[in-house]
Amino acid sequence: MKKEMSSFDVRSIVSELSALEGAHMDKVFQWGSGNALFRINVSGQGKRDLFFKDRKWLYLAPEKPETAPVPTSFATYMRKYIDNARVGKTTQAGFDRIVIVELFKADAEYKLIFEMFGGGNIILVLDGKIANCLVHKTYRDRATRPGEDYVMPRSRFDPLTATREEFGETFGSSESDTVRTLATVINLGGQYAEEVCKRAGVAKGTPRSELADADIDSLYDALQQVIADAVEHVRPTVFLKDGEMVDLAPMDLAIYEGEEGRSFDTLSLAIDAYLEETGSKEEAERVDPETEKLRRRILRQQETVDEYRTECEDLRLHADALYVEYGKVAELLEVLKHQSSILTWERLKEGAMKIPYVRSLDPSKNRVTATVDGLEVSLDYTLSLDANASEIYTRSKDIGEKGRRAGEALAESEAELEKRLKGLDRARKIAATRAQPTKQFWFERYKWFITSSGKLVIAGRDVHTNDNVVKKHMKDTDVYVHADVHGAPSVVLKDGGKATAAELREACNFALAHSKSWIAALTEGAAFWVWPDQVSKTPNPGEFVPRGAFIVRGKRNYEHHLRMELGVGEIEFQGSRKVMCGPVDTIRSCGKHVLIRPGRTKGKRMAGEIAKLFNVPEEEISRILPPGEVEIAEKVWSEEETG
Repeated sequence: MKKEMSSFDVRSIVSELSALEGAHMDKVFQWGSGNALFRINVSGQGKRDLFFKDRKWLYLAPEKPETAPVPTSFATYMRKYIDNARVGKTTQAGFDRIVIVELFKADAEYKLIFEMFGGGNIILVLDGKIANCLVHKTYRDRATRPGEDYVMPRSRFDPLTATREEFGETFGSSESDTVRTLATVINLGGQYAEEVCKRAGVAKGTPRSELADADIDSLYDALQQVIADAVEHVRPTVFLKDGEMVDLAPMDLAIYEGEEGRSFDTLSLAIDAYLEETGSKEEAERVDPETEKLRRRILRQQETVDEYRTECEDLRLHADALYVEYGKVAELLEVLKHQSSILTWERLKEGAMKIPYVRSLDPSKNRVTATVDGLEVSLDYTLSLDANASEIYTRSKDIGEKGRRAGEALAESEAELEKRLKGLDRARKIAATRAQPTKQFWFERYKWFITSSGKLVIAGRDVHTNDNVVKKHMKDTDVYVHADVHGAPSVVLKDGGKATAAELREACNFALAHSKSWIAALTEGAAFWVWPDQVSKTPNPGEFVPRGAFIVRGKRNYEHHLRMELGVGEIEFQGSRKVMCGPVDTIRSCGKHVLIRPGRTKGKRMAGEIAKLFNVPEEEISRILPPGEVEIAEKVWSEEETG
């Protein structure tokens, strides 16, 4: 399974990102240890999301991922300095996995650099110095820390610009086989090294030294074909084996001949589809870092215990060997002790080395190494044999004690690992039965529902989102809806100019239900709708419009006798399962739904009950329910569900 982008993938993505030139930076989000999202306003297209996922994948996400609700310090800093910056050219550094995006502000020119190697990083550079970076790290030849000069990693061989002669010369410098030479020396990576071998008809395991000049020419020609496909004839494809996605590339690959391949309009769409399908499998296979840390510790401890045991046993055998050849050893020690008192070190060493079983002598330490009973034993020749044996036995005992303590520490670590594995197993079993959230969409930051004819309705949750609903999302083709209740939310019916009378009434019903009328437990009420040009933030002279409120001028189109009742049902939206809370008529067709009205049960408790019915997290339900207390008036379940 492919784990990260290749240099060819990066080249293709850079081509796609060229469409962002002239756009402007909007918000920056960062969450987890390696996810970052750059929202970019593109003229005529709206917002595009440049997603840097897991510090490995860079692409334009077709839908905005779920981001952190509170910006991190990294995101806050980036927003401060590059907000509204104009996007310039996007380039690849040589043939490396580095993408450079030029950003221009009135008073500064930045470079936003994405590194997709060595764990990945995002670096903001101003005047050659690092202004901010996601990961602070020190390498052998450079450092990525704020205030440091940005030093580009040492460039490697660039196969895109290499001539036939340069290719041949560099290829010939390798001592490895063909595929490894292409992957490392020629800088293609494993995937494309195999592809070049396949297209050239050269066995990938052939030693470089056995290749003829004609073979090297064939490899170069095949490389040019691959480059042309990756740069000029892009055809993003995801490859499958046994029905599972295993790889992707900006081209069709000969190495997957006979396997299923799915084509996409852009590499970004291919990456998104690939990561969505393989993400859950990768999550399941992901190793717990604490468990890995424990396993590494146990491995080191086991090695230490083994070393102690081996050394302890060796020392005991050395001591025993002295008594096996007692006479020879005793005589050697006595002679050396006597001679050391009358000879110089040089003469002493010269004479000792003439003894057949002496291996070395160090007069400065009074040590002699001799072969005794087949073992090389180090002795102090100023001591007797018994003293030497005692000293070796003592060392063996000390080492044995260290080994015992190391063994106890090992046993504790193994017990800790076993306990953690049991805990992880329990957690996985719980997670397997825990309700999983449904796919998230951009409009879920607001209150929302889908009308009976498929139009989106959004409403503010608070004064801030009330402003956003109108200022950011209401277009000339929409309709503004509001209830005549203080503090009622601003509601926008998207494409409301083409809405039916039933849809307009549904939107009014929704606006009323999410007002204080629900908290007051009224049985019915009224709301109105108007056109966007009737809604303004400009007050009349002497008046004040608070945040989240708007002035409505002109005729108001009222809907009366709206029942204070909503439904919660399971729908399908853009191919994904969603749980929606909307007017009753919008969920009647759902085979699985409940009707709710103002009641005496606190919303949080009722959210938990409804969440269990639909098998989704409680917070997903609590976000869509109206304010105040709730009760279930009716529960409709299909026979399939109740059975």
